[in-house]
Amino acid sequence: MSQTAATPAAPAKQASQYTRDKTREGDVRTSNIVAAKGVTDVVRTSLGPRGMDKMLVMDNGEVVITNDGATILQKLQLVELSKAQDIEAGDGTTSVVVLAGSLLDATQKLMGRGIHPTVISDAFKLCIDKSREVLVAMSTPVDLNNKEEMVKAAQTSLSSKVVSQYSEFLAPLSVDAVLRVLPNLDATNVDLRDIHIVKKLGGLMEDTELVDGLVFSRSASKTAGGPTRIKNAKIALIQFCLSPPKTDMDNNIVVSDIEQVDRLIREERTYLLNMCKAIKKSGANVLLVQKSILRDATTEMSLHFLAKMNIMVVQDIERNEVEFISKTLNCKPIANIDSMKPEKLGSAEVVEEVSTGDGKIIKITGIPGKGKTVTALVRASNKLILDETDRSLHDALCVVRSLVKDRRIISGGSAPEVELSLQLSKYSRELQGAESYCVRAFAEALDIIPTTLAENAGLHPIAIVTELRNRHAKGEHNAGINVREGIISDMREINVIQPLLTTWSALSLATETVRMILKIDDIVEVR
Repeated sequence: MSQTAATPAAPAKQASQYTRDKTREGDVRTSNIVAAKGVTDVVRTSLGPRGMDKMLVMDNGEVVITNDGATILQKLQLVELSKAQDIEAGDGTTSVVVLAGSLLDATQKLMGRGIHPTVISDAFKLCIDKSREVLVAMSTPVDLNNKEEMVKAAQTSLSSKVVSQYSEFLAPLSVDAVLRVLPNLDATNVDLRDIHIVKKLGGLMEDTELVDGLVFSRSASKTAGGPTRIKNAKIALIQFCLSPPKTDMDNNIVVSDIEQVDRLIREERTYLLNMCKAIKKSGANVLLVQKSILRDATTEMSLHFLAKMNIMVVQDIERNEVEFISKTLNCKPIANIDSMKPEKLGSAEVVEEVSTGDGKIIKITGIPGKGKTVTALVRASNKLILDETDRSLHDALCVVRSLVKDRRIISGGSAPEVELSLQLSKYSRELQGAESYCVRAFAEALDIIPTTLAENAGLHPIAIVTELRNRHAKGEHNAGINVREGIISDMREINVIQPLLTTWSALSLATETVRMILKIDDIVEVR
């Protein structure tokens, strides 16, 4: 009797275990989706020209005010998605997170209907393939000789920034900067590391300029009366220290005899004098000294000798500036005094110290055979605006770079997202079963962009999005939200355009992230 009663226990136990496993699998996906949607809510209100700014207060008391999605998420140390968009396109860092959150919300509802995550993932892949076709059909080619179109795209990027009122000034500046470092008009990429942004507090935003040379936000060393202006300069970039050598370990030398003290001072003086003579012999009359962490890069005695020899000294060159300086001056970094040779020096017509509203800067101009580099000297009246201008200029530069990588533009103002939503809805009717549901859900998720733009502009989102969809259904593919006037306008007519790469990158990265999250069904702790 006991054996008969025990027979159904095993299947019941297996069913219970299966139920627990499926519940755990669902809980893991749900927790991942909820966490990702929480991140989206943080940045959603920052989307668009009328988006709100965030004030971020660091542990050290530093305050950052920005509406740049990548900066917000970087400071909060949340996700890598926005960083990936920043690397690929430079702009659309808020849009990519908002899109990902909306797609995750759609997947949660689809899984609630019993559709398997793999089916959802495969359907989203179909959506991305179809979206590429739609976006390419909407786009128009742009010629790099057409500077006006490139400036319009940069202005669109700057329109949502804190410094948007200066977009007419900063946009042409960013286009000029990229075109100066472009190897040729057939190039398919540009290295933005060839554009060095130097921030200097003081002055007006209009004082921001492109310098065809080098700028250092520090003054020359004149403690010993050294020169502050050199013509026909021969420039040496040195990575060794002009100071007495030290032992590898922290040792103390005890000198008890006055003669030994005198000898020590004489030896130090001779050592430094010989180094300065070697520098003078090489023909160098301007020294760029890399910052040292082991010992003092210079001493008062070495600066005194150099001043007597009429050699200008610029100290505290950062390690990450060395490559840019070398490329600009066509010189080689010198790691040892024995390597001070004339062929390793760079040349310039003028190296001078220039006074600004808040301190002084060093300018190096008139460089013969200068490398394909340029320096942007950014000015602003306070630190918060200065930092935001730096970030905004970087985004504008990235937009121009996107046009170099993929020379097609599309309308902004959420026009691409609405057109994609309509086209994918039509595409879903051609499919059957669960795939049709998933594609339709993907299409509806794209409405988050126009909805958010309308909300952040203080407009009625339902009325605006409904009218926008009707306009697109009538064939007005460039219709978008004019947030400044609160109406639906043709984005091409009001010059709201953006690179195709920006929209495509945001859509593809957001979808890839959602598909990756769908593939995760368990969390295993490894100890």
